Amino acid sequence: MTLANRITMSRAFLSLLIFMLIVHRALWSELAALALLTVASISDYFDGVIARRTHTMTPFGAIADPFADKILVMAVFLAFASLRELTIPLWAVFLILLRELTISTLRVLAALRGEVMKAERTGKLKTVIQLTSAFIILVLLLLRTWEEGHSLPYVFLSEAAGKAAQAAYWLTVFTALVTVVSGAVYLSHHRDLLIKSWSEKEND
Repeated sequence: MTLANRITMSRAFLSLLIFMLIVHRALWSELAALALLTVASISDYFDGVIARRTHTMTPFGAIADPFADKILVMAVFLAFASLRELTIPLWAVFLILLRELTISTLRVLAALRGEVMKAERTGKLKTVIQLTSAFIILVLLLLRTWEEGHSLPYVFLSEAAGKAAQAAYWLTVFTALVTVVSGAVYLSHHRDLLIKSWSEKEND
């Protein structure tokens, strides 16, 4: 396995750790989750750079890299949705999951035909927005946990918690809308693949 592919696979493994650390709901675990999310996000850039500079771009990497991104995003937002403190809208998380699974299926259909779907600009922008939103929401959660542990006045704590939850809500909604639009662009650009996949018959 190439170095770039190992970095890609490590990002998928980090997703599981980040999920468990977020749902643990402790200051130390949220700090660790923030650090790992930063590492995972940076690795998304470096695995592509390494693959290009070492001329080790592989079909596996072309498929696994965006798949690892999807695992990371889904792990983080599912963890957020499990926390009542953030009031993350489940319908928005569902839309994010639906889009990611739909495009992953499209990539599988392309692979079955011997094709590799390359990442598009809208997809890359979508990933940046998803990870940026996840980072901000995690920081908000971290600040709230810190405030709870420092015995601040109830009025101040309640107001801060309300603002954090509201910000997390709208960030998730915005992320979901961008994600859906990106998915629609992908489907539009690859509609011929879809049409062929559901209309062709296997040879006897």
